[in-house]
Amino acid sequence: MHDQRIGIIGGTGLYELPGFEKVDEKTITTAFGEPSAPLKILKSGEKEVVFLPRHGENHHLLPTELNHRANIMAMKMMGVKWLIGVSAVGSFKEALPPQTMVFVDQFIDRTRLVQTFFGNGLVAHVGFAYPTEPGLSKILAQCAIELGLKHQLGGTYVNMAGPAFSTLAESRLYKSWDA
Repeated sequence: MHDQRIGIIGGTGLYELPGFEKVDEKTITTAFGEPSAPLKILKSGEKEVVFLPRHGENHHLLPTELNHRANIMAMKMMGVKWLIGVSAVGSFKEALPPQTMVFVDQFIDRTRLVQTFFGNGLVAHVGFAYPTEPGLSKILAQCAIELGLKHQLGGTYVNMAGPAFSTLAESRLYKSWDA
């Protein structure tokens, strides 16, 4: 992983990466349209990363307006091999206090968005039982330890369509799922 390009998609509140300087910016058009913003090539020491603010540079895109396929395809077009998504979220677990980083290992997608890069004659079936890379999660958890950050390795992330949060009944359901 050390010699492969890393991409970071920042969620609400993460519009830049402290400690990194911008060395370039690329405006990319993909087969799926425009990503949320131009991609920034950032550098810290010898390490280069590609950064994209998920909601746009001035947080002008609602969750339902995000073009996830264009965002991911733009990262791929930039040579990204390891993609890290950062989100500001809540938790249904009292054992996870605010500001705890969770390196999830499972997802529940409640967005009803198009979830494939295939179609229009291109047929494929993709296994998704294990949607994250355990090796990358362990590296990130080790970084959290070194930085003294509260974290948990493993957890289930429920993604809702937004911008509305879940109803009380939905929250109870997700909590019963141990999400």
